[in-house]
Amino acid sequence: AAACSRVGQRVLHVDRRNYYAGNWASFTFNGLLSWIEEYKVSLAVFGEVERCLLESSSVEEEEPVVASDEASPASGPDAGAEQTQPEGQEREVPSQAEETQGEVQQASPSPAERQPEPKKKITYTKIVKEGRRFNIDLVSKLMFSRGSLVDLLIKSNVSRYAEFKNVTRILTYRNGKVEQVPCSRADVFGSKQLTVVEKRMLMKFLTFCLDFEQHPEEYQDFSEHSFWDFLQTKKLTENLQHFILHSIAMVIPEVCTVEGLRATQHFLRCLGRYGNTPFLFPLYGLGEIPQCFCRMCAVFGGIYCLRHSVQCLVLDKESGKCKAVIDTHGQRISCSHFVVEDGYIGADQRKNTDSRQISRAVLITDRSILPSDSEQQISLVTVPPVEPGGPLVRIIELCSSTMTCMLDTYLVHLTCSSASGSAQEDLAPVVSRLFHTPAREEESRGPTVLWALYFNMRDTSAVDRSSYDLPSNVHVCASPDTALGSDHSIKLAEAVFRQLLPDEEFCPPAPNPEDIIYDGDGPQGEGPGFEEAAPAEGAETFIYIYTYIYTVFTLICTVY
Repeated sequence: AAACSRVGQRVLHVDRRNYYAGNWASFTFNGLLSWIEEYKVSLAVFGEVERCLLESSSVEEEEPVVASDEASPASGPDAGAEQTQPEGQEREVPSQAEETQGEVQQASPSPAERQPEPKKKITYTKIVKEGRRFNIDLVSKLMFSRGSLVDLLIKSNVSRYAEFKNVTRILTYRNGKVEQVPCSRADVFGSKQLTVVEKRMLMKFLTFCLDFEQHPEEYQDFSEHSFWDFLQTKKLTENLQHFILHSIAMVIPEVCTVEGLRATQHFLRCLGRYGNTPFLFPLYGLGEIPQCFCRMCAVFGGIYCLRHSVQCLVLDKESGKCKAVIDTHGQRISCSHFVVEDGYIGADQRKNTDSRQISRAVLITDRSILPSDSEQQISLVTVPPVEPGGPLVRIIELCSSTMTCMLDTYLVHLTCSSASGSAQEDLAPVVSRLFHTPAREEESRGPTVLWALYFNMRDTSAVDRSSYDLPSNVHVCASPDTALGSDHSIKLAEAVFRQLLPDEEFCPPAPNPEDIIYDGDGPQGEGPGFEEAAPAEGAETFIYIYTYIYTVFTLICTVY
Protein backbone atom coordinates (compact mmCIF):
# COMPACT_ATOMS: atom_id res chain seq x y z
CA ALA A 1 0.00 0.00 0.00
CA ALA A 2 2.81 2.42 0.87
CA ALA A 3 4.71 1.66 -2.35
CA CYS A 4 1.65 2.28 -4.54
CA SER A 5 0.68 5.45 -2.69
CA ARG A 6 4.24 6.77 -2.94
CA VAL A 7 4.21 6.66 -6.77
CA GLY A 8 0.87 8.46 -7.02
CA GLN A 9 -1.67 5.62 -7.05
CA ARG A 10 -5.00 6.00 -5.27
CA VAL A 11 -5.01 3.48 -2.42
CA LEU A 12 -7.88 2.38 -0.19
CA HIS A 13 -6.79 0.04 2.60
CA VAL A 14 -9.64 -1.62 4.51
CA ASP A 15 -9.25 -3.87 7.56
CA ARG A 16 -12.01 -5.75 9.35
CA ARG A 17 -10.11 -5.42 12.62
CA ASN A 18 -10.05 -2.35 14.86
CA TYR A 19 -6.24 -2.15 14.84
CA TYR A 20 -3.51 -1.88 12.24
CA ALA A 21 -1.14 -4.57 10.93
CA GLY A 22 -3.39 -7.65 11.10
CA ASN A 23 -1.35 -10.72 12.08
CA TRP A 24 1.74 -8.50 12.45
CA ALA A 25 0.17 -6.38 15.18
CA SER A 26 1.44 -5.54 18.66
CA PHE A 27 -0.86 -5.23 21.68
CA THR A 28 -0.65 -3.74 25.12
CA PHE A 29 -1.24 -6.38 27.79
CA ASN A 30 -4.83 -5.25 28.28
CA GLY A 31 -5.31 -5.11 24.53
CA LEU A 32 -4.07 -8.68 24.20
CA LEU A 33 -6.49 -9.81 26.91
CA SER A 34 -9.29 -8.14 24.94
CA TRP A 35 -8.08 -9.89 21.78
CA ILE A 36 -8.30 -13.24 23.59
CA GLU A 37 -11.61 -12.41 25.28
CA GLU A 38 -13.25 -11.36 22.04
CA TYR A 39 -13.02 -14.82 20.50
CA LYS A 40 -13.56 -17.19 23.41
CA VAL A 41 -16.83 -18.41 24.84
CA SER A 42 -15.72 -20.04 28.07
CA LEU A 43 -12.86 -19.92 30.52
CA ALA A 44 -11.83 -22.67 32.90
CA VAL A 45 -10.07 -21.54 36.06
CA PHE A 46 -7.76 -23.94 37.90
CA GLY A 47 -6.49 -22.28 41.07
CA GLU A 48 -4.08 -19.61 39.97
CA VAL A 49 -4.02 -20.74 36.34
CA GLU A 50 -6.54 -19.61 33.77
CA ARG A 51 -6.51 -21.77 30.65
CA CYS A 52 -8.35 -21.34 27.40
CA LEU A 53 -7.82 -22.85 23.98
CA LEU A 54 -8.63 -20.72 20.97
CA GLU A 55 -9.50 -22.05 17.55
CA SER A 56 -10.07 -20.42 14.17
CA SER A 57 -13.73 -19.89 13.37
CA SER A 58 -13.29 -20.62 9.66
CA VAL A 59 -10.79 -20.58 6.85
CA GLU A 60 -12.07 -17.20 5.71
CA GLU A 61 -11.96 -15.60 9.13
CA GLU A 62 -8.53 -15.87 10.72
CA GLU A 63 -10.05 -14.92 14.05
CA PRO A 64 -9.82 -17.27 17.04
CA VAL A 65 -12.75 -18.52 19.11
CA VAL A 66 -12.64 -20.68 22.18
CA ALA A 67 -12.75 -24.45 22.06
CA SER A 68 -12.31 -27.12 24.69
CA ASP A 69 -9.01 -28.64 25.83
CA GLU A 70 -9.52 -31.49 23.37
CA ALA A 71 -10.06 -29.18 20.38
CA SER A 72 -8.11 -30.00 17.27
CA PRO A 73 -5.62 -27.41 15.94
CA ALA A 74 -7.06 -24.76 13.67
CA SER A 75 -5.86 -23.21 10.48
CA GLY A 76 -5.77 -19.58 11.60
CA PRO A 77 -4.30 -17.85 14.65
CA ASP A 78 -5.88 -20.37 16.94
CA ALA A 79 -4.52 -20.23 20.41
CA GLY A 80 -4.12 -22.04 23.66
CA ALA A 81 -3.68 -19.41 26.31
CA GLU A 82 -2.34 -19.97 29.75
CA GLN A 83 -2.58 -16.97 32.04
CA THR A 84 -0.70 -17.47 35.27
CA GLN A 85 -1.55 -15.25 38.20
CA PRO A 86 1.14 -16.01 40.77
CA GLU A 87 -0.13 -13.60 43.37
CA GLY A 88 0.81 -16.08 46.04
CA GLN A 89 4.21 -16.79 44.55
CA GLU A 90 7.17 -14.93 45.92
CA ARG A 91 9.85 -13.78 43.48
CA GLU A 92 13.48 -14.58 44.16
CA VAL A 93 15.10 -11.58 45.83
CA PRO A 94 18.63 -10.87 46.99
CA SER A 95 19.20 -11.95 50.57
CA GLN A 96 19.27 -9.19 53.15
CA ALA A 97 22.57 -8.44 54.82
CA GLU A 98 22.75 -9.68 58.38
CA GLU A 99 22.71 -6.98 60.99
CA THR A 100 26.16 -6.14 62.25
CA GLN A 101 26.68 -7.15 65.85
CA GLY A 102 28.64 -4.95 68.25
CA GLU A 103 29.75 -1.43 67.54
CA VAL A 104 27.69 0.67 65.13
CA GLN A 105 29.67 1.95 62.18
CA GLN A 106 29.37 5.73 61.86
CA ALA A 107 30.59 5.94 58.29
CA SER A 108 27.97 5.09 55.67
CA PRO A 109 28.90 2.18 53.41
CA SER A 110 30.13 2.85 49.90
CA PRO A 111 27.77 2.14 46.96
CA ALA A 112 29.74 -1.01 46.19
CA GLU A 113 29.31 -2.27 49.75
CA ARG A 114 25.59 -1.59 49.99
CA GLN A 115 23.34 -4.59 49.70
CA PRO A 116 20.80 -4.36 46.86
CA GLU A 117 17.26 -3.71 47.93
CA PRO A 118 14.86 -6.62 47.38
CA LYS A 119 12.72 -6.29 44.30
CA LYS A 120 9.01 -5.98 44.79
CA LYS A 121 6.86 -8.99 44.04
CA ILE A 122 5.32 -8.86 40.57
CA THR A 123 1.69 -9.95 40.71
CA TYR A 124 -0.85 -10.47 37.98
CA THR A 125 -2.78 -7.48 39.28
CA LYS A 126 0.29 -5.27 38.86
CA ILE A 127 0.87 -6.57 35.33
CA VAL A 128 -2.70 -5.62 34.42
CA LYS A 129 -2.30 -2.22 36.08
CA GLU A 130 0.91 -1.57 34.14
CA GLY A 131 -0.51 -3.13 30.97
CA ARG A 132 0.16 -0.05 28.84
CA ARG A 133 3.89 -0.59 29.29
CA PHE A 134 3.68 -3.86 27.37
CA ASN A 135 3.82 -4.16 23.59
CA ILE A 136 3.32 -7.83 22.75
CA ASP A 137 3.89 -8.96 19.15
CA LEU A 138 1.80 -11.65 17.50
CA VAL A 139 4.78 -12.37 15.23
CA SER A 140 8.28 -12.65 16.69
CA LYS A 141 11.10 -11.66 14.35
CA LEU A 142 14.35 -9.70 14.29
CA MET A 143 15.87 -7.49 11.62
CA PHE A 144 19.16 -8.48 10.00
CA SER A 145 21.31 -5.34 9.89
CA ARG A 146 22.01 -5.97 6.21
CA GLY A 147 18.70 -7.61 5.45
CA SER A 148 16.10 -6.55 2.92
CA LEU A 149 13.85 -4.93 5.53
CA VAL A 150 16.57 -2.63 6.90
CA ASP A 151 17.63 -1.75 3.34
CA LEU A 152 14.03 -0.90 2.44
CA LEU A 153 13.52 1.20 5.58
CA ILE A 154 16.64 3.21 4.75
CA LYS A 155 15.89 3.55 1.05
CA SER A 156 12.29 4.69 1.54
CA ASN A 157 13.07 6.99 4.51
CA VAL A 158 10.47 5.09 6.53
CA SER A 159 13.17 4.46 9.15
CA ARG A 160 12.67 8.01 10.46
CA TYR A 161 9.30 6.94 11.91
CA ALA A 162 10.86 4.39 14.28
CA GLU A 163 13.78 3.75 16.62
CA PHE A 164 15.79 0.58 17.02
CA LYS A 165 18.03 -1.21 19.49
CA ASN A 166 20.78 -3.70 18.80
CA VAL A 167 20.33 -7.27 19.99
CA THR A 168 23.08 -7.65 22.60
CA ARG A 169 23.55 -11.44 22.92
CA ILE A 170 23.33 -14.65 20.91
CA LEU A 171 22.65 -17.59 23.24
CA THR A 172 22.12 -21.32 22.85
CA TYR A 173 20.82 -24.15 25.00
CA ARG A 174 23.24 -27.06 25.30
CA ASN A 175 23.84 -29.81 27.82
CA GLY A 176 21.07 -28.54 30.06
CA LYS A 177 22.27 -24.95 30.35
CA VAL A 178 22.16 -21.65 28.46
CA GLU A 179 25.49 -20.46 27.02
CA GLN A 180 26.56 -17.33 25.15
CA VAL A 181 27.70 -17.92 21.57
CA PRO A 182 30.88 -16.15 20.42
CA CYS A 183 30.23 -14.88 16.91
CA SER A 184 32.37 -11.78 16.33
CA ARG A 185 36.16 -11.82 16.35
CA ALA A 186 36.24 -10.06 19.72
CA ASP A 187 33.76 -12.53 21.19
CA VAL A 188 35.72 -15.52 19.91
CA PHE A 189 39.06 -14.47 21.34
CA GLY A 190 37.47 -13.24 24.58
CA SER A 191 35.43 -16.38 25.14
CA LYS A 192 36.16 -18.56 28.16
CA GLN A 193 34.06 -21.41 26.78
CA LEU A 194 36.48 -22.21 23.94
CA THR A 195 40.01 -23.51 24.11
CA VAL A 196 42.80 -21.79 22.17
CA VAL A 197 42.66 -24.53 19.54
CA GLU A 198 38.88 -24.17 19.19
CA LYS A 199 39.21 -20.41 18.75
CA ARG A 200 41.62 -20.89 15.85
CA MET A 201 39.44 -23.56 14.26
CA LEU A 202 36.33 -21.40 14.53
CA MET A 203 37.99 -18.29 13.10
CA LYS A 204 39.43 -20.31 10.21
CA PHE A 205 36.03 -21.75 9.33
CA LEU A 206 34.19 -18.42 9.63
CA THR A 207 36.81 -16.73 7.44
CA PHE A 208 36.22 -19.41 4.80
CA CYS A 209 32.44 -18.89 4.98
CA LEU A 210 32.75 -15.16 4.29
CA ASP A 211 33.85 -15.83 0.68
CA PHE A 212 33.13 -19.53 0.28
CA GLU A 213 32.14 -19.01 -3.39
CA GLN A 214 35.82 -18.34 -4.13
CA HIS A 215 36.76 -21.82 -2.90
CA PRO A 216 34.37 -24.28 -4.58
CA GLU A 217 36.84 -27.12 -4.13
CA GLU A 218 36.12 -27.00 -0.40
CA TYR A 219 32.42 -27.84 -0.65
CA GLN A 220 31.47 -28.95 -4.18
CA ASP A 221 31.83 -32.63 -3.25
CA PHE A 222 29.13 -32.07 -0.61
CA SER A 223 26.56 -30.34 -2.79
CA GLU A 224 24.32 -33.40 -2.45
CA HIS A 225 24.97 -33.77 1.28
CA SER A 226 23.60 -32.00 4.32
CA PHE A 227 25.32 -29.07 6.02
CA TRP A 228 25.73 -31.26 9.12
CA ASP A 229 27.67 -33.83 7.08
CA PHE A 230 29.88 -31.06 5.73
CA LEU A 231 30.66 -29.78 9.22
CA GLN A 232 31.70 -33.27 10.27
CA THR A 233 34.51 -33.21 7.70
CA LYS A 234 35.96 -29.84 8.80
CA LYS A 235 37.54 -31.31 11.95
CA LEU A 236 35.44 -29.07 14.17
CA THR A 237 34.73 -30.05 17.76
CA GLU A 238 31.21 -30.96 18.81
CA ASN A 239 31.04 -27.65 20.67
CA LEU A 240 31.84 -25.64 17.52
CA GLN A 241 29.51 -27.69 15.33
CA HIS A 242 26.65 -26.89 17.70
CA PHE A 243 27.41 -23.15 17.71
CA ILE A 244 27.71 -22.94 13.91
CA LEU A 245 24.67 -25.04 13.06
CA HIS A 246 22.15 -23.74 15.59
CA SER A 247 23.28 -20.22 16.52
CA ILE A 248 25.18 -18.81 13.53
CA ALA A 249 23.72 -20.48 10.45
CA MET A 250 20.51 -21.16 12.39
CA VAL A 251 19.45 -23.99 10.10
CA ILE A 252 18.31 -27.56 10.64
CA PRO A 253 20.95 -30.30 10.23
CA GLU A 254 19.28 -31.66 7.08
CA VAL A 255 19.62 -28.43 5.08
CA CYS A 256 21.92 -28.65 2.04
CA THR A 257 25.55 -27.58 2.34
CA VAL A 258 25.34 -24.53 0.07
CA GLU A 259 22.29 -23.17 1.89
CA GLY A 260 24.02 -23.62 5.23
CA LEU A 261 27.11 -21.79 3.97
CA ARG A 262 24.98 -18.94 2.64
CA ALA A 263 23.17 -18.61 5.95
CA THR A 264 26.49 -18.48 7.80
CA GLN A 265 27.84 -15.92 5.32
CA HIS A 266 24.76 -13.71 5.72
CA PHE A 267 25.09 -13.83 9.51
CA LEU A 268 28.75 -12.82 9.35
CA ARG A 269 28.21 -9.99 6.86
CA CYS A 270 25.58 -8.48 9.15
CA LEU A 271 28.00 -8.32 12.07
CA GLY A 272 29.44 -4.94 13.00
CA ARG A 273 27.09 -2.68 11.07
CA TYR A 274 25.25 -1.48 14.17
CA GLY A 275 26.78 -3.57 16.95
CA ASN A 276 28.38 -6.85 17.95
CA THR A 277 25.43 -8.92 16.74
CA PRO A 278 23.73 -8.97 13.32
CA PHE A 279 20.27 -8.03 14.59
CA LEU A 280 18.13 -5.00 15.34
CA PHE A 281 14.81 -4.77 17.14
CA PRO A 282 12.35 -1.84 16.85
CA LEU A 283 11.38 -0.04 20.04
CA TYR A 284 7.74 -0.68 21.03
CA GLY A 285 7.69 -4.00 19.17
CA LEU A 286 7.68 -5.38 15.66
CA GLY A 287 4.18 -4.01 15.12
CA GLU A 288 5.76 -0.58 14.70
CA ILE A 289 7.11 -1.57 11.26
CA PRO A 290 3.71 -2.07 9.55
CA GLN A 291 2.47 1.12 11.17
CA CYS A 292 5.46 3.01 9.78
CA PHE A 293 4.49 1.96 6.26
CA CYS A 294 0.87 2.87 7.04
CA ARG A 295 2.08 6.38 7.89
CA MET A 296 4.01 6.58 4.64
CA CYS A 297 0.94 5.48 2.69
CA ALA A 298 -1.24 8.07 4.46
CA VAL A 299 1.30 10.85 3.89
CA PHE A 300 0.99 10.33 0.15
CA GLY A 301 -2.81 10.19 0.12
CA GLY A 302 -3.68 6.60 1.04
CA ILE A 303 -6.96 6.13 2.90
CA TYR A 304 -7.33 3.67 5.79
CA CYS A 305 -10.63 2.26 7.05
CA LEU A 306 -10.55 0.07 10.14
CA ARG A 307 -13.55 -2.08 11.21
CA HIS A 308 -14.40 -2.28 7.52
CA SER A 309 -14.24 -5.18 5.09
CA VAL A 310 -15.03 -6.39 1.57
CA GLN A 311 -18.07 -8.60 1.12
CA CYS A 312 -17.71 -9.69 -2.50
CA LEU A 313 -16.01 -8.95 -5.82
CA VAL A 314 -17.60 -7.61 -9.02
CA LEU A 315 -16.14 -9.31 -12.12
CA ASP A 316 -16.13 -8.11 -15.71
CA LYS A 317 -18.08 -10.51 -17.94
CA GLU A 318 -15.63 -10.35 -20.83
CA SER A 319 -12.20 -10.29 -19.16
CA GLY A 320 -13.11 -12.04 -15.93
CA LYS A 321 -11.11 -9.47 -13.98
CA CYS A 322 -12.21 -7.77 -10.79
CA LYS A 323 -13.50 -4.28 -11.62
CA ALA A 324 -15.09 -3.38 -8.29
CA VAL A 325 -15.75 -4.61 -4.77
CA ILE A 326 -18.82 -4.43 -2.53
CA ASP A 327 -18.01 -3.53 1.07
CA THR A 328 -19.86 -4.64 4.18
CA HIS A 329 -22.09 -1.54 3.96
CA GLY A 330 -23.21 -2.42 0.44
CA GLN A 331 -21.16 0.33 -1.17
CA ARG A 332 -19.60 -0.40 -4.57
CA ILE A 333 -15.96 0.70 -4.95
CA SER A 334 -14.27 0.54 -8.35
CA CYS A 335 -10.70 -0.74 -8.53
CA SER A 336 -8.11 -1.76 -11.09
CA HIS A 337 -6.35 -4.19 -8.73
CA PHE A 338 -7.32 -5.93 -5.51
CA VAL A 339 -4.64 -7.04 -3.03
CA VAL A 340 -5.91 -9.30 -0.25
CA GLU A 341 -4.52 -11.10 2.79
CA ASP A 342 -4.75 -14.89 2.61
CA GLY A 343 -7.02 -14.99 5.65
CA TYR A 344 -9.84 -13.25 3.77
CA ILE A 345 -10.07 -15.94 1.07
CA GLY A 346 -12.83 -18.51 1.45
CA ALA A 347 -12.49 -22.26 1.04
CA ASP A 348 -14.37 -22.21 -2.28
CA GLN A 349 -11.63 -20.02 -3.77
CA ARG A 350 -8.85 -22.40 -2.69
CA LYS A 351 -7.69 -25.29 -4.83
CA ASN A 352 -5.35 -26.44 -2.09
CA THR A 353 -6.21 -25.93 1.57
CA ASP A 354 -2.99 -27.39 2.95
CA SER A 355 -0.90 -25.01 5.02
CA ARG A 356 1.75 -25.24 7.69
CA GLN A 357 1.35 -24.17 11.28
CA ILE A 358 3.49 -21.88 13.43
CA SER A 359 3.53 -22.52 17.17
CA ARG A 360 3.94 -19.45 19.35
CA ALA A 361 4.26 -18.77 23.04
CA VAL A 362 4.55 -15.49 24.91
CA LEU A 363 5.88 -15.42 28.48
CA ILE A 364 6.28 -12.67 31.03
CA THR A 365 9.11 -13.59 33.41
CA ASP A 366 10.76 -12.04 36.45
CA ARG A 367 14.38 -12.21 35.31
CA SER A 368 16.64 -13.00 32.39
CA ILE A 369 17.23 -16.49 31.10
CA LEU A 370 20.97 -15.84 31.52
CA PRO A 371 21.61 -13.22 34.25
CA SER A 372 24.50 -10.82 33.67
CA ASP A 373 25.88 -7.56 35.03
CA SER A 374 23.39 -5.62 32.92
CA GLU A 375 19.67 -6.26 33.23
CA GLN A 376 19.00 -4.54 29.90
CA GLN A 377 19.86 -7.42 27.58
CA ILE A 378 18.12 -8.33 24.33
CA SER A 379 18.85 -11.99 23.66
CA LEU A 380 18.30 -14.47 20.85
CA VAL A 381 18.32 -18.08 22.05
CA THR A 382 18.26 -21.22 19.89
CA VAL A 383 17.07 -24.44 21.47
CA PRO A 384 17.72 -27.68 19.53
CA PRO A 385 14.96 -30.30 19.68
CA VAL A 386 14.64 -31.37 23.31
CA GLU A 387 12.96 -34.60 22.24
CA PRO A 388 13.56 -36.81 19.17
CA GLY A 389 11.49 -35.51 16.29
CA GLY A 390 10.72 -32.28 18.10
CA PRO A 391 11.01 -28.83 16.53
CA LEU A 392 13.90 -26.37 16.71
CA VAL A 393 12.71 -23.54 18.95
CA ARG A 394 13.76 -19.89 18.65
CA ILE A 395 13.49 -17.67 21.72
CA ILE A 396 13.69 -13.87 21.75
CA GLU A 397 13.99 -12.31 25.21
CA LEU A 398 13.23 -8.60 25.48
CA CYS A 399 14.06 -6.29 28.39
CA SER A 400 12.18 -3.21 29.56
CA SER A 401 14.41 -0.80 27.59
CA THR A 402 12.79 -2.10 24.37
CA MET A 403 9.52 -0.53 25.58
CA THR A 404 7.79 -3.90 25.31
CA CYS A 405 7.43 -4.76 29.02
CA MET A 406 7.33 -3.12 32.44
CA LEU A 407 10.37 -2.60 34.65
CA ASP A 408 11.69 -5.71 36.45
CA THR A 409 10.10 -8.06 33.92
CA TYR A 410 11.13 -9.67 30.66
CA LEU A 411 9.00 -10.46 27.62
CA VAL A 412 9.91 -13.82 26.08
CA HIS A 413 8.74 -14.98 22.63
CA LEU A 414 9.02 -18.64 21.58
CA THR A 415 8.52 -19.68 17.94
CA CYS A 416 8.82 -22.94 16.02
CA SER A 417 7.31 -24.83 13.12
CA SER A 418 4.49 -26.87 14.56
CA ALA A 419 5.17 -30.60 14.74
CA SER A 420 2.02 -31.60 16.62
CA GLY A 421 -0.44 -28.91 15.56
CA SER A 422 -0.64 -27.62 19.13
CA ALA A 423 1.55 -24.78 20.36
CA GLN A 424 1.39 -26.00 23.92
CA GLU A 425 2.53 -29.51 22.99
CA ASP A 426 5.37 -28.12 20.87
CA LEU A 427 6.66 -25.47 23.28
CA ALA A 428 5.72 -26.55 26.80
CA PRO A 429 8.69 -29.00 27.01
CA VAL A 430 11.08 -26.13 26.30
CA VAL A 431 9.35 -23.83 28.78
CA SER A 432 9.51 -26.49 31.49
CA ARG A 433 13.26 -26.95 30.97
CA LEU A 434 14.27 -23.29 30.90
CA PHE A 435 11.72 -21.64 33.19
CA HIS A 436 10.00 -22.18 36.52
CA THR A 437 6.22 -22.26 36.43
CA PRO A 438 3.93 -22.25 39.49
CA ALA A 439 2.59 -25.65 38.41
CA ARG A 440 6.02 -27.26 38.86
CA GLU A 441 6.59 -28.82 42.24
CA GLU A 442 10.35 -29.24 41.93
CA GLU A 443 12.69 -26.32 42.38
CA SER A 444 14.14 -24.64 39.30
CA ARG A 445 16.87 -22.07 38.89
CA GLY A 446 15.26 -20.61 35.79
CA PRO A 447 13.19 -17.43 35.64
CA THR A 448 9.67 -17.64 37.04
CA VAL A 449 6.87 -17.46 34.49
CA LEU A 450 4.41 -14.81 35.64
CA TRP A 451 2.04 -15.20 32.68
CA ALA A 452 1.98 -17.35 29.55
CA LEU A 453 0.07 -17.54 26.28
CA TYR A 454 0.20 -20.34 23.66
CA PHE A 455 -1.32 -20.02 20.21
CA ASN A 456 -0.93 -21.23 16.61
CA MET A 457 -0.82 -19.23 13.40
CA ARG A 458 -1.25 -20.44 9.86
CA ASP A 459 1.82 -20.21 7.62
CA THR A 460 0.86 -19.87 3.94
CA SER A 461 4.24 -18.58 2.76
CA ALA A 462 4.81 -21.76 0.71
CA VAL A 463 1.37 -21.69 -0.96
CA ASP A 464 1.65 -21.00 -4.69
CA ARG A 465 -0.48 -18.44 -6.55
CA SER A 466 -1.98 -21.24 -8.61
CA SER A 467 -3.54 -22.63 -5.42
CA TYR A 468 -6.19 -19.90 -5.54
CA ASP A 469 -9.11 -19.71 -7.98
CA LEU A 470 -9.13 -15.93 -8.34
CA PRO A 471 -9.16 -13.32 -11.15
CA SER A 472 -5.74 -12.35 -12.55
CA ASN A 473 -5.84 -8.86 -11.00
CA VAL A 474 -6.51 -10.20 -7.48
CA HIS A 475 -3.21 -10.61 -5.66
CA VAL A 476 -2.78 -12.64 -2.47
CA CYS A 477 -0.37 -11.78 0.35
CA ALA A 478 0.78 -14.71 2.46
CA SER A 479 0.72 -14.85 6.23
CA PRO A 480 3.94 -14.45 8.29
CA ASP A 481 6.43 -17.32 8.01
CA THR A 482 8.66 -18.99 10.61
CA ALA A 483 11.90 -17.36 9.45
CA LEU A 484 13.77 -15.07 11.82
CA GLY A 485 13.95 -12.26 9.26
CA SER A 486 11.35 -10.66 6.99
CA ASP A 487 12.96 -11.32 3.61
CA HIS A 488 10.07 -13.42 2.30
CA SER A 489 7.49 -10.72 3.05
CA ILE A 490 9.59 -7.99 1.42
CA LYS A 491 10.14 -10.10 -1.71
CA LEU A 492 6.43 -10.88 -1.89
CA ALA A 493 5.45 -7.21 -1.52
CA GLU A 494 7.85 -6.19 -4.27
CA ALA A 495 6.68 -9.03 -6.55
CA VAL A 496 3.04 -7.92 -6.17
CA PHE A 497 4.06 -4.31 -6.81
CA ARG A 498 5.84 -5.35 -10.05
CA GLN A 499 2.62 -7.00 -11.23
CA LEU A 500 0.66 -3.84 -10.47
CA LEU A 501 3.13 -1.24 -11.74
CA PRO A 502 5.99 -2.85 -13.67
CA ASP A 503 7.48 0.49 -14.78
CA GLU A 504 7.57 2.18 -11.37
CA GLU A 505 10.23 2.12 -8.65
CA PHE A 506 9.39 0.15 -5.53
CA CYS A 507 9.25 2.45 -2.48
CA PRO A 508 11.38 5.37 -3.74
CA PRO A 509 12.76 7.70 -1.06
CA ALA A 510 10.23 10.03 0.52
CA PRO A 511 11.39 13.67 0.71
CA ASN A 512 12.29 15.17 4.05
CA PRO A 513 10.04 18.10 5.05
CA GLU A 514 12.99 20.50 5.08
CA ASP A 515 13.87 19.50 1.50
CA ILE A 516 10.46 20.48 0.08
CA ILE A 517 10.62 23.73 -1.94
CA TYR A 518 7.36 25.51 -2.59
CA ASP A 519 6.72 27.76 -5.57
CA GLY A 520 7.84 31.27 -4.71
CA ASP A 521 10.09 30.19 -1.82
CA GLY A 522 13.29 30.60 -3.82
CA PRO A 523 15.27 33.82 -4.35
CA GLN A 524 13.37 36.60 -6.08
CA GLY A 525 14.06 36.94 -9.78
CA GLU A 526 15.57 40.10 -11.16
CA GLY A 527 14.28 42.25 -14.00
CA PRO A 528 10.83 43.15 -15.22
CA GLY A 529 8.19 40.55 -15.87
CA PHE A 530 8.99 38.30 -12.84
CA GLU A 531 5.80 37.25 -11.07
CA GLU A 532 5.71 35.43 -7.76
CA ALA A 533 3.99 32.07 -8.18
CA ALA A 534 1.14 31.07 -5.88
CA PRO A 535 1.97 28.55 -3.14
CA ALA A 536 1.69 24.97 -4.35
CA GLU A 537 -1.31 22.97 -3.25
CA GLY A 538 -1.59 19.21 -2.98
CA ALA A 539 0.64 16.38 -1.93
CA GLU A 540 3.72 18.37 -0.84
CA THR A 541 1.74 20.70 1.40
CA PHE A 542 -0.07 17.70 2.85
CA ILE A 543 3.23 15.90 3.50
CA TYR A 544 4.59 18.89 5.41
CA ILE A 545 1.47 19.42 7.52
CA TYR A 546 1.08 15.69 8.23
CA THR A 547 4.70 15.33 9.30
CA TYR A 548 4.43 18.39 11.56
CA ILE A 549 1.27 17.08 13.21
CA TYR A 550 2.80 13.61 13.62
CA THR A 551 5.92 15.11 15.23
CA VAL A 552 3.87 17.13 17.73
CA PHE A 553 1.71 14.07 18.49
CA THR A 554 4.83 11.95 19.08
CA LEU A 555 6.25 14.53 21.48
CA ILE A 556 2.97 14.66 23.42
CA CYS A 557 2.86 10.85 23.68
CA THR A 558 6.50 10.76 24.79
CA VAL A 559 5.86 13.32 27.54
CA TYR A 560 2.74 11.42 28.58
